Amino acid sequence: MKIEHYIQGSWVTGTGSGTELKNASNGAVVGIADSTGINFKEILNYARGTGGPTLRAMTFHERGRALKALALYLLEKKEHFYRVSSFTGATKIDSWIDIEGGIGNLFTMATKGRRQMPDTPFCVDGDYEPLSKNGTFGGHHIYVPKEGCAIHINAFNFPVWGMLEKIAVNLLAGVPAVVKPATLTSYLTETVVKEIIASKILPEGSLQLICGSASGILDHLTNQDIVTFTGSAETGRMLKSHSNIVDLSVPFNMEADSLNCSILGPDATPDTEEFQIFIKEVAREITVKAGQKCTAIRRTIVPDNLIEAVTKALKERLLKTTIGDPNCEGVRMGPLAGRSQFEEVSAKVKELNQTCEILLGGNQDFEIIGGDRELGAFFPPTLLYCSDPLSNKAVHNIEAFGPVTTLMPYSNTDEAIQLAKLGEGSLVGSIITGDDQFAKDIVYGSAAYHGRFLVLNKDCAKESTGHGSPMPQLVHGGPGRAGGGEEMGGIRGVFHYMQRTAIQGSPTTLTALTGVYQPGSQKIKSVVHPFTQYFEDLEIGHSLSTEDREITVDDIESFCNLSGDHFYAHKPDTDFSDTIFEGQVAHGYFIISAAAGLFVDPPKGPVLANYGLDELRFTKPMYVGTRFRVNLTVKEKTAQEDREDEIPRGIVRWQVEVLDDEDEVAALATILTLVAKRPA
Repeated sequence: MKIEHYIQGSWVTGTGSGTELKNASNGAVVGIADSTGINFKEILNYARGTGGPTLRAMTFHERGRALKALALYLLEKKEHFYRVSSFTGATKIDSWIDIEGGIGNLFTMATKGRRQMPDTPFCVDGDYEPLSKNGTFGGHHIYVPKEGCAIHINAFNFPVWGMLEKIAVNLLAGVPAVVKPATLTSYLTETVVKEIIASKILPEGSLQLICGSASGILDHLTNQDIVTFTGSAETGRMLKSHSNIVDLSVPFNMEADSLNCSILGPDATPDTEEFQIFIKEVAREITVKAGQKCTAIRRTIVPDNLIEAVTKALKERLLKTTIGDPNCEGVRMGPLAGRSQFEEVSAKVKELNQTCEILLGGNQDFEIIGGDRELGAFFPPTLLYCSDPLSNKAVHNIEAFGPVTTLMPYSNTDEAIQLAKLGEGSLVGSIITGDDQFAKDIVYGSAAYHGRFLVLNKDCAKESTGHGSPMPQLVHGGPGRAGGGEEMGGIRGVFHYMQRTAIQGSPTTLTALTGVYQPGSQKIKSVVHPFTQYFEDLEIGHSLSTEDREITVDDIESFCNLSGDHFYAHKPDTDFSDTIFEGQVAHGYFIISAAAGLFVDPPKGPVLANYGLDELRFTKPMYVGTRFRVNLTVKEKTAQEDREDEIPRGIVRWQVEVLDDEDEVAALATILTLVAKRPA
C-alpha cells in the first residue's frame, strides 16, 4: 500500500514505483513511499494562497484555541499512533516521548498563545521610543505573520514530535506549513496527519504533507517562506547553500545531530547519589529510542580516578537491557529505525574502534526477544573508551547515531571544559554534580558551545525532564556543528515565522496602528466614568482626569502604622542631611493607594475586580503639603474566552499617571481590571 500525501486539499499517491518502507523488527513491508508526479510549486502556492490568508486573519487567541482543540483530539487517537509507532522500532516509552511529547507541544503553545499574546493577528514588540524633542514623533516595533509558507524537513527519529513541535509554533504565528518527514518513518507521520485533517480543526491549506522525496521543493521558494531542517549536518549544509535560500535571504533554521556530552563532577564518587544519577542518565540516553536522538549523550566525560567505577556501573546497567521487538513483553530497547541505520551505525562504531577500545557491545553476540536478526535492525548498547580524548579528534567528530557512547577521562576542571568544547557545537550538555561552583565553572566555561545545559544533582533529579528532552518552553538548537539555529523556546520560536517591522509616526498614529496607548497620544475625554462602561464600550485612549488631593502628616503617619513601614524617610524627626530627600516623604505605596481612591468609582458596575499591577515606578518624591491628581487612560484591551460558569469579560490595562502640583509625573503604573462584557 502506498503512503499518501495530503496536498491541495486531497489525499493522493505518487505515480512511480516508490520505495518499500519496512518494519524495523522483522523487515515486513509497512508501505511504499513515492512522490513521483507531485508538483511542489502548486503545493507551496496553495499554502500561501489558501492557508495563509485564513491563518493571518485569525488572532493569536483563536490560533491558540485551535491548537488546544487539536491536542485534545489527537490524545483520543493515541493508541492507534502507538501501534503504528512500534513498526519504527520504538518501545512504549519511546513512543510516549514521540507521540505524547509532540501533543504536549501543542498544549504548551496553545496556552502561551492565549496567555502571553494579544487577541489580535499581530503583536507589539518592546516599548515606545520617543524620537523628537517635543514628543510629537516616535517609533515602535510590531510583528506580523510572514505571507509565505513554512517548509519543515524533518528527521526519521521523531516522526510525530518533530512535526508537532514545529507546526505548533508556525500555526500560532499565523503561517501555514508543508511537512516533509524523513521517508524511513513517514508512515507514522501520515497516520497522525490523517487524523489532523479528519478533525477539521485547522483551516484548509494550513497543513500539507509530503511523504517521500521532496527534491526540488526549494526551487520554488519566495522571500516570505521559512525553511526548517532537522537531520545530519552534511545534508543541512547542502540545503542551506541552495541558491534560493542565499539569493532571497530565506530564513533557514537548522538543527543538526551533535556529539553532546555529559560531565560527571569530581565530587560525585560511587558513594553519592549524584554518581547513581549519572549512571542512570547515561544508560537511559544510550537506550531510549535505541540512541537515535539528536540530543543523546555521545561523549561521557568522567574524572580520571572514577573511570573504572563508572565503567563497571555502566556495564552492569546496560547488560540488563533487554533488546527485541517492542511488541514483545519485557523488551526495553527496540531496533534501529531500519537496516540502513544499522549499516551506518556499524560503520561508525568500526571507525571509532580504530582509536578507541570497545568495552561493551559493538559486534559481539547479543540476545533479542522476537523480531528477526537478519531482517531487523537490532544493535546492542555499545560503550567505548578513549584514553587520550584531548589529542584524539575522532571521538569529537564521528557520531554513531545509535546506542553508542564513548567514555573519556579528564584530570581537572579546565580539561573538562576543553573536552566539552571539542564537540564544536552541541545541542545539549549535562553536568551531574553536587558542587555548584564546579557546575558554574563548566557552564560559563563552555556555554558558548552549547544550546542548552542541564545541571543535575540529588535535589532536582527526581523531577528533572532529563538530558535528552527538549522542552517547548526553552530553546532547542545549538551553535556550530549543531546547526546554529533555534526552535521552540516558547514565544521566542513564534517570532521566527513573523516579520519585525519598525513603525514611526505621531504617538496618536502609533496608538491607532498598535492598538496600545502610546505616551503623548491624544486622549478621549470621558463623559461618564470609564468604570461604568462595559468592555466593548471602552476605547484605547479613553481617559479620566481626577480631582486633586493634598498629602498630610496624618496620611503618612497613619500609613506607617497601618503598613508597618517605618522607613526613616517617612519620619518627621529624621536628620535628612546626606540623604536624597528634603524632608518627610510619603510612602510610594500610599501614593498609589490614594491614587486608586481618586479614580475608582465605588458603585457596583462592569468592573468586576482588580486583576493586577504592572510596571509601577515612583519617579519623584512627594512631600507633606503636595497636591496630586491622577490621569487614568485605557492602554490596552484583551478579551477573555467566554466560559459557562463565569461572567463574560475581558482584561483592561489602564495607564495610571500620578501628577504633582508642578504637573510632573511622580508615579507611573499599569493596572489591570477584569471588566464585564455587555450582556447579550
